[in-house]
Amino acid sequence: MPLKTSAIQLITQQAWALPALAMGIVAVVATLAGPGFGLLPFYGAGPALAAARGTSRTVLGIGVLSAGLCLISATMDGNLGHTRLLVALGGIVIVTAAACYVSRIRRKAERTLVDVQMVADTVQDVLVPPLPPKAGPIRLTGSYLSATKAARVGGDLYQAVPVTGGVRVMVADVQGKGLDALRTAALVLHTFRDAARDPYDLAEVPGRIEEVLGSRTDGDRFVTGIIAEVRHDGTVDLLNFGHPAPLVRRADGSVELAQPAEPAPPMGLTSLVDLETTGPVASRITLAPGERILFYTDGLSEARNHTGEFYPVLDRAHGPLAHPEPDRALEQLRADVATHTSNDSDDDSALLLLHLEDAA
Repeated sequence: MPLKTSAIQLITQQAWALPALAMGIVAVVATLAGPGFGLLPFYGAGPALAAARGTSRTVLGIGVLSAGLCLISATMDGNLGHTRLLVALGGIVIVTAAACYVSRIRRKAERTLVDVQMVADTVQDVLVPPLPPKAGPIRLTGSYLSATKAARVGGDLYQAVPVTGGVRVMVADVQGKGLDALRTAALVLHTFRDAARDPYDLAEVPGRIEEVLGSRTDGDRFVTGIIAEVRHDGTVDLLNFGHPAPLVRRADGSVELAQPAEPAPPMGLTSLVDLETTGPVASRITLAPGERILFYTDGLSEARNHTGEFYPVLDRAHGPLAHPEPDRALEQLRADVATHTSNDSDDDSALLLLHLEDAA
């Protein structure tokens, strides 16, 4: 099986291999069938196939080879100087010219795509930068999946900022799609990085984000999210702004949702709600060594199967999250969601797993 796969890859990766193989097949069939079948025009398949992967020079070379094979076949069949030979050669010339044009357009599009991919990679590094692997005894592992197959970025985001005695994290989902959503996500992330650092209190962070959303956007943008502080002793303070509740996996294998102490609207909309306090009420949980907490966006909790049922986070995620290695746990969780949706996801998804290690 590996040998067969390698042979197929070798044929498809070489720009000249597949056209040459096609013309070789035509030559063999033409020789075996005899002069009465009129297979000379089929040599034009060579330059046509070369346009898919080759440069214009490669296409032209294949075209010359195609014309040469056509002449050899015509000579062997006694058709040299016959009208059908002239028609076949004329067709090869036309196909080669068209294939050269297609090859040039394709190469130009590929160069543009490379430039766009470089920009997307840069944006990805801004919106979802590499996480610090550890903050004291806390291991951080992230996973991002864009609903757009050719893109690596979307409206979901996560970030972690180490602080004295722990780490502050944010997982959020920006309302809307497209460039405006990306611009808002960049603003939110930049603000969080600045506000989450010492000496600011955790309760001050959402206010800074609210201020930026009001002054730097069109005023119609809002962000659901969770801002949390996880300390080295396992204490976790959570501020939930209309976001799915994190999933906590205990050391005994049981799971629970860390529901907010008091519901709060998304950031960007709190001014429209008459809150008794200046912000949401923080909820607190405690992790023991060996326990972990999963933050996620609705790309996970609202992933639908073919009948429209949401992915049951509480019922199914505990299995994948049982894997001792956090990165493998997230990989298995992604695989389980893909099984649930039959690989038909239509939303961005961000996952952030924090694991409290045992004391050395």
